Amino acid sequence: MPHCIPHNMGDILGDAIMGKLTAVAIKNAPPGKHEDGSGLRLVKRADGAGQWVLRVTIHGRRREMGLGGLKSVSLKEARELAAHFRGLAAKGTDPIREREHERREAARNLHLLADVSLDAFESRKAELKGDGKAGRWFSPLELHVLPKLGRVPIADIDQRDIRDALAPIWHIKAATAKKAADRLNIVLNHAAALGLDVDLQAVAKAKALLGRQRHTVKSIPSLPWQEVPDFYSTLEEATVTHLALRLLILTGLRSRPIRFLRLNEIDGAVWTVPAENMKARLGAAQNFRVPLSAEALAVIEQARPFERNGFLFPSLRKGVISDATMARLMERRGMEARPHGFRSSLRTWLAETTDAPHEVAEAMLAHMTDNKVVRTYRQTDYFDRRRILLVRWSYYVTGGPVNVLKFTGRMP
Repeated sequence: MPHCIPHNMGDILGDAIMGKLTAVAIKNAPPGKHEDGSGLRLVKRADGAGQWVLRVTIHGRRREMGLGGLKSVSLKEARELAAHFRGLAAKGTDPIREREHERREAARNLHLLADVSLDAFESRKAELKGDGKAGRWFSPLELHVLPKLGRVPIADIDQRDIRDALAPIWHIKAATAKKAADRLNIVLNHAAALGLDVDLQAVAKAKALLGRQRHTVKSIPSLPWQEVPDFYSTLEEATVTHLALRLLILTGLRSRPIRFLRLNEIDGAVWTVPAENMKARLGAAQNFRVPLSAEALAVIEQARPFERNGFLFPSLRKGVISDATMARLMERRGMEARPHGFRSSLRTWLAETTDAPHEVAEAMLAHMTDNKVVRTYRQTDYFDRRRILLVRWSYYVTGGPVNVLKFTGRMP
């Protein structure tokens, strides 16, 4: 009775004769097919490059699978790969399908930090001003973390990697380093939500390794509220810079809304600042309404002759005045205070001379208070109350009649 011979016996017996090729033979081989044995073959091209090919029998069918190029896979590596895949075939496993499965698994598990960071950024764009187009949320990661760790699988990142990435700026750029660490922590939590195996304590551990920051973040210098009227009185010239600075003081806004003010944003005594010109979105509201006092309206009227392309405070060349224009005026006068500091002057004046509720005083500066749920149910921007306070602030700043500085009572 004849013995039953497996259909792949030819490949198995071929192991005994594998090894026909040598490094010298490969180098000098002409273009064409060159057998090494056991189904392993080198297909060489005229330009000297080549491709390793393995012939295997799977379920009675003869098939070929590539093992890589001659430049990237050596003769020894090609033989090891051939032996591995022939072994799978001998067990009845399709080596081609198995290799594709392994590649898909590797691709699925290889989530690079750069890719996950972008995905986290995309998911948060709706929370950011202008959908994050200014790049301020992503830039700390993009500049200080991703150049070093962007191509690293996020599951492999630990506290030592984060420490090494942030160490160069940890003390000299403390605020930026903190933002980068906070953003990275958000990315790690985003990765965990995706089901990836990451260390959610990695950032906290990295901070412990980095130690306490030597550089302390200083607040922007402000002018004491008692000195604001004297300074305001010196802004008597009908120039773009003087008028813009006066309006900034009167409204308590940051410089961007002032610099990008368009006349079509003003309706009577109400200025509606577009959301893209505010630092953050205020609850459900996209825009921010600013009540204008008589003094503020007078400043706007004086600035009308300078209007260009709809902007009330244009620069000498094109666009609007820069962020530093008003600051340079104060710097030239030898002042330590800066324009942004007038927000602190106003806030301190509110705290020390009025009994305005905390949430109203914070709304004066367009600050968000309480949590998102409370803001959702509290459908008010305290406009009428802010109007009273800003009128009184304008009276104080200009030296006008202010009989009562308390929040309660009628507006003078």
